Amino acid sequence: QVQLVESGGGLVQPGGSLRLSCASSGRIFSIYAMGWYRQAPGKRREMVARITNSGSTTYADSVKGRFTISRDNAKNTVYLQMNFLKPEDTAVYYCNADLITENYWGQGTQVTVSS
Repeated sequence: QVQLVESGGGLVQPGGSLRLSCASSGRIFSIYAMGWYRQAPGKRREMVARITNSGSTTYADSVKGRFTISRDNAKNTVYLQMNFLKPEDTAVYYCNADLITENYWGQGTQVTVSS
């Protein structure tokens, strides 16, 4: 199994920044990719950003140029730097670990963008 613990959510004004962190433990050597997903009220969960174990990154069109995913292998932690936040970025953000045949999720962290 893989355990994921997210942190860093909160309330921020439009145009502001936040950095989310996801610390992983357990079968981390089996992880193929780590990702951040989000789910707003009444909407489906969507991929925000993803990084493979080779460092390849993918972003949703809505966050390109504003969000950056990165990782610190020494700390087994993945980050999501979110800049120029918009009200439509408001959602619960979930960390995901993709082991190809299995997927693990964190508990989620709330991000609210509002003035």
